[in-house]
Amino acid sequence: MSAGALATLVTEIPSPSTGVWWLGPVPIRGYALSILLGIVVAVWVAQRRIVSRGGTAGQVLDISAWAVPFGILGGRIYHLITSPQPYFGVGGNPWAAIRIWEGGLGIWGAVALGALGAWIGCRRHGVAFGDFADAVAPGYLVAQALGRFGNWFNNEIYGPPTELPWGLRIYEWDQQAGHAVIDSAGNPMVKGVFHPTFLYEALWCLALAAFILWFERHRRLRRGQAFALVVIGYPLGRFFIELMRTDDANRIFGQRVNVWVSLLVIALGVVLYRRTGRALDPVEAREPVEPVEPGEPVLAGEAGEAQVSGPDAQNSPASRHTE
Repeated sequence: MSAGALATLVTEIPSPSTGVWWLGPVPIRGYALSILLGIVVAVWVAQRRIVSRGGTAGQVLDISAWAVPFGILGGRIYHLITSPQPYFGVGGNPWAAIRIWEGGLGIWGAVALGALGAWIGCRRHGVAFGDFADAVAPGYLVAQALGRFGNWFNNEIYGPPTELPWGLRIYEWDQQAGHAVIDSAGNPMVKGVFHPTFLYEALWCLALAAFILWFERHRRLRRGQAFALVVIGYPLGRFFIELMRTDDANRIFGQRVNVWVSLLVIALGVVLYRRTGRALDPVEAREPVEPVEPGEPVLAGEAGEAQVSGPDAQNSPASRHTE
């Protein structure tokens, strides 16, 4: 390796000059491979977590058969709604709306419809939706991190120019052809070096997944709270990343649409976390009480409230409804 090439690797992150490879007549796209790898990892993680909680690996596959196609459809619908110009605007190509392999999946739509598909799958296979959502939570974050590398293959999702050592080299890109634009000498045309916001988001997702796994070990979470942490944490990072991104996007009151959506989803996540935190009756959350043998004396504080008898039983905590 020449000294010049080594210096380039040290001062910037390279991008691929092509995102499509051909296996005979079949195109192999980096974007699609990243999404598929993310789905495989998410399912694998969810299987391990479901089994550790008394379920079966087959339940995850059955539910994913509903969640994955719903999620892909939802992601595409969200993208088309929030970025309609390339497809339905002046000079747009409506047929391109179905070319998911070229990129364009909105995470918010993917989660919304994916959750609906998972709910349907859970209902059909007798699994509590909250249990499934908690099982898939960290795996989903890893999947999102891997999926962001599809943007790397497509030379998209980047921030402002930078001279930092981790700046990302971006090429002028031919989206339909799936490779960099070539100059007269046959070399890919470099657009510049920019902040790798796709990488920032991937690292945030991995850090959040690790935090949830750690948090679960140090605090007893109620059903649905692990998933609620995803709903809070992911858009928190996405909010700041959206403020950095410079790719074209529709705006509301001067801010990118996804900035406002991030704030809305954070608020939704906080509500979800608090509501799931109150989902169980306090009596259910108490430590189990050791059974008392007949005739064995009961000391104050050793038996559960259900052991209270006599005139005070009417006023015991166990006899009152939880507000």
